[in-house]
Amino acid sequence: MWHKKLFAPLALPIHLFAGAILCGALLLCQPVSCQGRPISFLDALFTATSAACVTGLTVVDTGTAFTRFGQTVILALIQLGGLGIMTFSTLIFYLWRRRVSLADHIAVGQSLLHDAAFHLGRFLVRMAAVTAFIEGVGALALYMLDPRGFAPYSAVFHSISAFCNAGFGLFPDNLMGYAASPWVNLVFMWLIVSGGLGFGVLIEGYRAARSRLQRLARPEAKRFRLSWHARTVVGVSAFLVLAGAAMIFFGEFLGERYPELSATDKVLAVLFQSVTCRTAGFNTLDIGRMADASLVIMVLLMFIGGSPGSCAGGIKTTTFRVLLAFGASRVLGRRQAVVGRFAVDDDSIDRAVTLTVFAGVLVLGSVLLLCFTEGAVAPHVESGGRFLEILFETVSAFGTVGLSTGITPSLTPAGKIVITLLMFVGRLGPILFLSVVQGFQEPLRYRWPEQGMMIG
Repeated sequence: MWHKKLFAPLALPIHLFAGAILCGALLLCQPVSCQGRPISFLDALFTATSAACVTGLTVVDTGTAFTRFGQTVILALIQLGGLGIMTFSTLIFYLWRRRVSLADHIAVGQSLLHDAAFHLGRFLVRMAAVTAFIEGVGALALYMLDPRGFAPYSAVFHSISAFCNAGFGLFPDNLMGYAASPWVNLVFMWLIVSGGLGFGVLIEGYRAARSRLQRLARPEAKRFRLSWHARTVVGVSAFLVLAGAAMIFFGEFLGERYPELSATDKVLAVLFQSVTCRTAGFNTLDIGRMADASLVIMVLLMFIGGSPGSCAGGIKTTTFRVLLAFGASRVLGRRQAVVGRFAVDDDSIDRAVTLTVFAGVLVLGSVLLLCFTEGAVAPHVESGGRFLEILFETVSAFGTVGLSTGITPSLTPAGKIVITLLMFVGRLGPILFLSVVQGFQEPLRYRWPEQGMMIG
């Protein structure tokens, strides 16, 4: 019985991602993939996990350590990882919209096979077409803006990496050389936001834009309205980007730092950093030079992450919004958590709380392990800001962001294993692993007696 549950539909993405990572690691540690001496299998496994989980943390420089073949392997893992997680999460969202339980494996399978309104082939073709169109436009724009820096292969690599929110780059300094290039920044931000909104929201946005154009030509045409989910995702995403940019601006530019940047460049830089914290991993500022206040703000943004059905990680924007609504309802004495025009059902609130608690425990446990493996058990006056660096690295791995203060290449073998596992769990989502684990448990046929407990 246990082996059937181990290979249940919900566990399928775990096996597929693990298989792709293992194959990628075996290819990356071969001489044909490396310039000079081949990297170790552990470094190859770390890199393959980071690519397939579209994270972007690297222990070696992608542009100089790997040959074109090795870079293509990484690019293929990024594309497969981004498309794979978008496909699976969007299918789950489709089923959720039809009131199909995540835990009901039989119902999930029958819904996909027998729902006349759903055609899996058409769905996959449409998703691949949208992805190829956005990545193609992004690559063409980057090449036209800088044909030398973004040669055809480089433009395609960075466009795919940005849309999939991977954060892998071919430049040693990431994108810091383009901090004062507004159009390059805007192209990357467009790609990152598009990949972080989710496939369903992108389709709804396209339909809404097409409806508006049709109404300009024919005022009697029917108006298309964004769904409650899409409006929530767009609203929360915009709020996080703008609020994050404002807080990072105050953290970075109240003093006399960065004299080489103009006022416009500073605004562009903080806006880019706020967007890239949504699990993209690119940076135009040196993360290691940023103030502690900015790093703490970025940790919060990375922990929240992107939106369901997207390439992004984290606990997701909808979870954050549900938690805010739940907290507000309790403070104001309401019985329901209200988001927009609707109240959130109890099951969604339970999932949001469970996911956040599990993610918090996972991150804090990983931070503790890394404190032991990375030498942060020394006295505080000697370790300095090591704890914040480890916390930043851990949340970046969990949220599949890929930003780092610079400690990734110096991680111990044990630290690399911790970060690798964290990227894997963070990419597929803690809620998926919880569902798989709960599938092994038999339902309880009894209840314990309840009693009140003093709180606060």
